[in-house]
Formats: sequence, structure tokens, C-alpha cells
Amino acid sequence: MEQGRLASLRREYGLDELSESEVAADPIAQFQSWFHEALARGCQDPNAMVLSTVSAEGRVHSRVVLLKNFDYGGFVFYTNYESPKARDMEKHTQVALLFFWPELERQVRIEGIAEKVSALESNEYFETRPLEAKWSAWASAQSEVIPSRQYLEKKFMEIKEKFGEKVPRPDFWGGYRVRPDYFEFWQGRPNRLHDRIAYKLCQGAWQIQRLSP
Repeated sequence: MEQGRLASLRREYGLDELSESEVAADPIAQFQSWFHEALARGCQDPNAMVLSTVSAEGRVHSRVVLLKNFDYGGFVFYTNYESPKARDMEKHTQVALLFFWPELERQVRIEGIAEKVSALESNEYFETRPLEAKWSAWASAQSEVIPSRQYLEKKFMEIKEKFGEKVPRPDFWGGYRVRPDYFEFWQGRPNRLHDRIAYKLCQGAWQIQRLSP
């Protein structure tokens, strides 16, 4: 793409505003309000979030994962415990999450500490997954190099034949909970003068601050 065309890709924001006098005192409550609005407004994949981790070598890795639960304890997602993201979190427990809802001109940044959920919690969630997704959890050695697509599909069929409809959760697959200590709620505004409201956890209490765009 020509540099001029790329540089000219922009749009104005003006759907809503965000005031520190109107946000919830607790960021989880504020996130819940925004998330429910994203659901009600039909945002595509509202639970999709960018997870950023740091490797043992100091390289930052980002990828999209799906939020599967959140409450005052934190934000939960599931993955292969032998994947690169899991190896990163074993070395550096500090991670960042990012939600972006362009239909609402909003994004939410979250930072915190990642820890594994209990085996019981992982088991309970695994039981809710579609049968095909359970087979896939066994079939995929996530991020490992494989010779072909056919190899993966063959492995999937072998797992299907092995377990049928009674599929146990693999020991190498389960959940993580991100316990947040920082939130930032971003609302697009005209003239790039966006609203940014941050919550910082200080000695067990949330402090609310407005940030310059």
C-alpha cells in the first residue's frame, strides 16, 4: 500500500464520552458494564482479548485468546500448559490484556499477575466445551512444528476414535486467571482528545485517575 494512502486511513470518534465522576468505583464493575454493553450492541467476538507475555529471553509475545470468565478474582482463559504462552507465564507472571470494541469506539487495558486455576475449575470448564473442541485439545501440541495439515487431521481422527464421547481433560491443558492491579478504560473522542480513565491498585484500594490522550 502506498504510504500516502496508509497515512490517510483515519476516522473521527464521537459515539460516547467517559468521565471519572461517572465511572464505577471498582474497575471490575466498570468492565462488567462495558462488557454487557458490547454484548447488547452485537460487537463481534466481544470476549476476544490480546494477551501479552514476556519470554525468558525478554521478548514480548502477543496473541488473541478468549475470555471465559471474569469476576472480582480476575479474568480467566484456557490454553495448553505446554504452549509458548504458558512457558512465558512460568518465567514472568506479569501479563497484559487488551480488549478492543471498535463498534463502541472503546478499548480496555488490564495488567496483572497470571496464575493457574484449580484442576477442578479447569475440569468444570472442559466439560462445557463442544466435543470437537475436547478432541482438539488432545490432538494439538500447540505451536509445535508439524509436517502438514493432513498430519493434524489424522491425529484428530485418532483421538476421536480413542475417546469417543467420553473425553477427559488432558493434564497439559487448563486455565489461567489474571489477577489485575491496573485497568485503563479508553473512549474515543473527537479530535483525538480521547477519554482515558485509569485504575491503580494501591494498598488494597483502587485509585482513579484521568490520563492525557
